[in-house]
Amino acid sequence: MTDTFTAPTVQVRVDHRSAVHLAAEAARGVARECGLPGALPDQAAVIASELATNLDKHASDGTLYVQPLPLGHGVEILTADRGPGMRDPERCLADGYTTSGTLGVGLGAVKRMATHFQMRSADGGHAGTWACARLTAPGEQRPGWQGVGAVCLPAEGEEGCGDARAIVDTDSARTTVVLDGLGHGQLAAEAAQAALRTFHADPDRPLPEVLTRMNRALRHTRGAAVGVLRLYAEHADYCGIGNIRALALTHDRVRHRLTGQPGIVGWGMPTPRVHGFPLPQGGTAVLHSDGIDARWSLDPPPSVLRLPPPLLSAALAHGHRRVRDDATVLAARSPLRLP
Repeated sequence: MTDTFTAPTVQVRVDHRSAVHLAAEAARGVARECGLPGALPDQAAVIASELATNLDKHASDGTLYVQPLPLGHGVEILTADRGPGMRDPERCLADGYTTSGTLGVGLGAVKRMATHFQMRSADGGHAGTWACARLTAPGEQRPGWQGVGAVCLPAEGEEGCGDARAIVDTDSARTTVVLDGLGHGQLAAEAAQAALRTFHADPDRPLPEVLTRMNRALRHTRGAAVGVLRLYAEHADYCGIGNIRALALTHDRVRHRLTGQPGIVGWGMPTPRVHGFPLPQGGTAVLHSDGIDARWSLDPPPSVLRLPPPLLSAALAHGHRRVRDDATVLAARSPLRLP
């Protein structure tokens, strides 16, 4: 069984050249916290610096996100912007290609240094570019680690984050959870972390039991909204209390939308119910808190629907976050039938 991170995502808005240094220092710090050995923290800093430089030179409203890997041990560096987009992303990854008169080695260097790197771009009416670089120690890659992504951000001006998320793989399924402590700030964070500890204690239980155990653990806290999603080979089960949304996406449309039952985990929680829905091969399940504007799913562009989970999480957090609330989005595919 493998589990995931608890700290919120580090966010660096690249609105000035000085943000490049901040991005590098953030990546180095997270890599050290993840226990990456030797020169790997410095490599993470170089990757972040190159990606942030690319945002500074070429993008509008660019943001860089840094966090531990959703699964395994390592660091993940994500970027998202609002355009103008790239017509030929693969060409941009080639050494020597440049549109600004530089040596043209930035994205090519990122691709070489990262354990895994992916990038997508769209121009026109839904312009944007999204990138994900992951760096691990040798031997840390796992089957299915590319099929998950998440971003968790505190409300602007708050140090503590009242949201939390987790992803756990077992032999039979992948289980994900998004938690939203009531309100925001430190007390909300305490509620979310208490629920997260309960989840990690036995994440393979039936989903109603997971929520019932959380309800007992949160009785002396503010309480929380909780959504738990279990992914199998061809379907998913959702169990939620409060305003945590679950969706199933395919490359052409949103197939299913679910919201948790009314109530608060920790305060008179109703009997939790499980809702199952099909998840075709290649489909992506999404969980998000109400810090992500739910209107994103009404008519999402194909360029977003087709994003792999890490890039989808970054795109939704960057494009649809409500900055006055904690915001979490988690995207995952079944580990049993990854495309």
